[in-house]
Amino acid sequence: MAAERDRERERERSVPRIRLDLPRERRSRLLPEYDPEAFGRLSERIARFLGTGRFLVWMTLTIVVWVLWNVFAPGSLKFDEYPFIFLTLALSLQASYAAPLILLAQNRQDDRDRVNLEQDRKQNERSIADTEYLTREIAALRMGLGEVATRDWIRSEFQDLIRELEERRDLFPSGDDRGSDVPDR
Repeated sequence: MAAERDRERERERSVPRIRLDLPRERRSRLLPEYDPEAFGRLSERIARFLGTGRFLVWMTLTIVVWVLWNVFAPGSLKFDEYPFIFLTLALSLQASYAAPLILLAQNRQDDRDRVNLEQDRKQNERSIADTEYLTREIAALRMGLGEVATRDWIRSEFQDLIRELEERRDLFPSGDDRGSDVPDR
């Protein structure tokens, strides 16, 4: 029995225990890691710059200088002859990077707009609920005021009572003591 227990303990020591209460170790990656948020902010800055008049002016000036240099410069200084293949390559490369950066910036803006719209929708729902609550409260106050005696109503009731008392006094004058019980006392 003791030998069996020793073998079991030895087996437990040789097998590494998997702990579920600890996070796994990170594996190394082949590609470098980057911060997607920082990359998104950079792409938005580039996309904003690509959409400005300043960029268009600089791009136009660069192309004009490029073409004029390669047309009118001496033959030994020309670096891109007439079909301007290198210029076409440079513009294609710029466009191939600009399009995805602009799309990424638009997607990020769409995400922000979606969050803002959701917040606006929730705020509108709260405003509608508050408005409905206040409308119900005002209706309840109006109904309650309908049951409250106002000064004008009380005044008209007193005037009606005074008229009624005057009519009774005219019907039953109290000039003589016939109906009085004062002498009996």
